[in-house]
Amino acid sequence: MHELQLPLSDADIRALHVGEEVSLSGTIVTGRDAAHTWLLGARRTEVADLLRGSLLYHCGPVVSKSAAGWSFVAAGPTTSIREEPYEAEVIKNYGLRGVIGKGGMGPKTLAALQAHGAAYFHAIGGLATLIAQSVHRVRQVFMLEEFGVPEALWVIDVQDFRALVTMDAHGHSWHDTIRESSEGMAQQLLQTPRKKPQENSVRP
Repeated sequence: MHELQLPLSDADIRALHVGEEVSLSGTIVTGRDAAHTWLLGARRTEVADLLRGSLLYHCGPVVSKSAAGWSFVAAGPTTSIREEPYEAEVIKNYGLRGVIGKGGMGPKTLAALQAHGAAYFHAIGGLATLIAQSVHRVRQVFMLEEFGVPEALWVIDVQDFRALVTMDAHGHSWHDTIRESSEGMAQQLLQTPRKKPQENSVRP
């Protein structure tokens, strides 16, 4: 288990390999479709320092508000592949050290992880309320009125956020490995001759 304190350095990321578990603590930012489009529309100086060395979490949270401020009720990961057209540029432009999500990403993002010293951290889907317990504070929120709660950029402090490295800065992707293995097994099954069912023998 790697216990990582954000912000992360290039050396922190290069020390990670696919299959390793991590515990993340520090400040991260949530961001989905609208956030990626917004980040690439111009240089967003208001969030640039927050993103540098940090992680972008593909998450549309459920939140509540009280006199004490905002709190996360559920914080499950969103499917990441839909951000594939944008992620490489966001990583490059804002100095991200990685993203958190589920399902993995494609070759463009994998190349960016290797080039810029970043990693993909897979969070477990279906544990939204449990993950929310690792969110200790909502520091601020950007574009809430414009995008709404799920698409806004929430700046949160997390403690012991558990995840698995499934794409690393060395060009390795577990998602590719599993897909290739599954496709190979499927081909073998399709090519295996089927046994003819035995006919019931009838005695005279």
